[in-house]
Amino acid sequence: MLLAGGAGRRYGMPKALVLLDGERLVERGLATLREAECDPIVVVLGAAASQVRASTNLTGATITDNPNWDTGIGSSLRAGLAALTDSPVDAVAVLLVDTPAITPAAIRRLRVLSHPAALAVATYHGQPGHPVLLGRDHWTGVAAMATADVGARRYLNAHPHLVKHVPCEDIADGTDLDTPT
Repeated sequence: MLLAGGAGRRYGMPKALVLLDGERLVERGLATLREAECDPIVVVLGAAASQVRASTNLTGATITDNPNWDTGIGSSLRAGLAALTDSPVDAVAVLLVDTPAITPAAIRRLRVLSHPAALAVATYHGQPGHPVLLGRDHWTGVAAMATADVGARRYLNAHPHLVKHVPCEDIADGTDLDTPT
């Protein structure tokens, strides 16, 4: 799942539309999930959704609009999980549009842990980051605790004994793009 619904207030524009090396961040994130062999792939749009659709190639993804995008990432995560309710998947890897240096290898490293009870977080030098792997058994609880600008963090913090930390600094960079500099 690619969360790409924010307005990018600190950045000055929706990050889904940001060009990096000639490619929109939303396209880069989608390509990363494709290369990691995620299927299905849900892309959650919000701010500037029509502009993102008009200026990007999102072929092969299930596009979900989050009409409440302005309430924060929690609503985008809930929208994405709702879009997967009828899918046969055991777990979902969650990627943020503003983490362009996450590699398919990092996603695959978490994907091998996929099962309904999975909870896993990529770490970078001991610090939690993305992607996050959420097993289906946890989706209802994650959705209930995903509010405002908090995605799965509250749920993960409430269940530390269940969370597997997966070091990924050797294959990816979890830095997010908060500002153009």
